[in-house]
Amino acid sequence: MWSGDELDLDAYLTRIGMRGSAVGGGELRADLATLYEVHRAHTAAVVFESLDVLLGRPVELDMKAIEGKLVHARRGGYCYEQNSLLAAALERIGFEVSGRGARNRTRGESLTPVTHAVLVVTVEGEPWLCDAGFGYQGPSEPVPLGRPGVEVRQGEWTYRVREEEDGVLVLCLLREGAWRDLYAFSPQPYHPVDYLVLNHYSSTHPRSAFVSRVVVQRPGERARLALVGRELTRLLPDGRVERETVAPDELLAVLDREFGLRLSGRDGAEVVAIHRAGD
Repeated sequence: MWSGDELDLDAYLTRIGMRGSAVGGGELRADLATLYEVHRAHTAAVVFESLDVLLGRPVELDMKAIEGKLVHARRGGYCYEQNSLLAAALERIGFEVSGRGARNRTRGESLTPVTHAVLVVTVEGEPWLCDAGFGYQGPSEPVPLGRPGVEVRQGEWTYRVREEEDGVLVLCLLREGAWRDLYAFSPQPYHPVDYLVLNHYSSTHPRSAFVSRVVVQRPGERARLALVGRELTRLLPDGRVERETVAPDELLAVLDREFGLRLSGRDGAEVVAIHRAGD
């Protein structure tokens, strides 16, 4: 289903820093400990970014293209790339992996289309939400789906899943004493071919959030970082939000320092030029 047989698993594990770890250093097994470690390592190592969309380049979702970009070129990607790569790795290890399509709920009361890709991984009969592609507010570890309402602490951050009508599940993040919806998804399984359609919209439609501005994000253990357009935001566990403006001449240094993202000379020059044209 997820082309796990095409993935260079050793290269992936090296990319996310798992070679030599407690699980990655030995035989990988499809158990909960492995799921936690792979998820944590992936979200820590592979930054969320949609710079290819900004540059007008196609976002390829075949596994060799994703591996070439996110693993070997050490770039980041957005949800379809991130979670397709995570799904392939988990499938290769032996996990049961299914896709879902989600609606973003961080943008107010308006009804948004299904544009976010998430995964459901079943371990010993229990379903777990896995998502390496929601950016700076996303979970860094799996979240249990079989026990709606249970609060899950991930470092300084707390999540829960609540259930609505018709089996719709909503991932929520606790901020400043209040639960905030991140996204909602139905039980309907999604397949890689479905993500091709969602990816086309997200990478080409003029209303897509990614086509006209820089979007790079990282869910850190302490500060969670988001660079959207000119604004760099740091979300802190105590509820504080720090903001600063990133000028075009500072952009490449910020991408390297804050996100560990280093662009080639050509790509960097093009992104800076687009960033500057936004004045």
